[in-house]
Amino acid sequence: MYVVRPVELADVDALERLAAVITPGVHTLPRTRDTIGAFVERSIASFAAQVDIPSEESYLFVLEESTSGDIVGTAAVHASAGSNGTYFAFRNDVIQQVSRDLNISHSVHALTLCSELTACSQLAGFHLRDREHAGIEAALLSRARLLYAVLAPHRFGDRFFVPLAGVTDADGQSPFWNALGRKFFKMDFLDAERVIGGSRNRTIIVELMPHYPVYVPLLPGDAQAAMGQIHPGGQLAFDLLTAEGFEADEYVDIFDGGPILAAHKLSLRSFCGSQHRRVETAQEGAAEHFVTYAVATNAERFRAITVACPPCDTSDVLSLPLAAQQALGVAPGDNVICVRI
Repeated sequence: MYVVRPVELADVDALERLAAVITPGVHTLPRTRDTIGAFVERSIASFAAQVDIPSEESYLFVLEESTSGDIVGTAAVHASAGSNGTYFAFRNDVIQQVSRDLNISHSVHALTLCSELTACSQLAGFHLRDREHAGIEAALLSRARLLYAVLAPHRFGDRFFVPLAGVTDADGQSPFWNALGRKFFKMDFLDAERVIGGSRNRTIIVELMPHYPVYVPLLPGDAQAAMGQIHPGGQLAFDLLTAEGFEADEYVDIFDGGPILAAHKLSLRSFCGSQHRRVETAQEGAAEHFVTYAVATNAERFRAITVACPPCDTSDVLSLPLAAQQALGVAPGDNVICVRI
């Protein structure tokens, strides 16, 4: 059984091992022991903080295989993007160009540096040790952070977005970066990512990135083709997020041109499809009538699992086997939240 829970200090070694097998250029996971430790400490402080409105909190979750205790995945959610500054992205714009003298009017596709995503809540850092063979635990890891937001809505904004890593080649080079960002930063894509540390809210970005619209037709063909396209390693996350209710928005990442998915929380399945239920112990029954739920406990001691059990659509109780109750740390009569996988 897999369990998603908030990260702990004891997980730093496991996260360091996990970071070592992540694809270069995927920029949302700290890689060094110091940066991982700092992120873990920040997450622990965020979970412990008394919050009235979303601010600088970042919540890091781990996917644990309960039998072995191995950490096989991690995912994060930031309460407010750009909490340490303004969050920057490129907005896809259409600029109207008109010449009355020549009687010409046409539209031009352009990219404009913008900060409109600042203060939206941001999903980030979705990583699995073996994503090619991932099963239902991937959906659990992706959804658990949203279930936490359902349980603690005051900690998050009304809108969520997710930047996905863009296209890079076998050497970690980004055609979008080479056509645009490299002209201003004067460094390779991976070097720039290391300098920025995966952030999109650093002062250096607004200092170096162009403040005027960039005409897309003037970019090389490979850079235009890469816009809004995801890194192959991000396909699993993309599929899970679109099934959740996220859609490609009008923004792309300023470094690699990857897509940015966005949604209002009320259009997400975790918010509109989740149900609060009271736990009861499952009786022997016909497994063919079971459905699979992601089930989570309260925000104070958050745990999330997947479990096959009788449907609870017409009942105020959720029948859980003892193993599921033990993994969640609940007993009959306790309240949980559940949503169909």
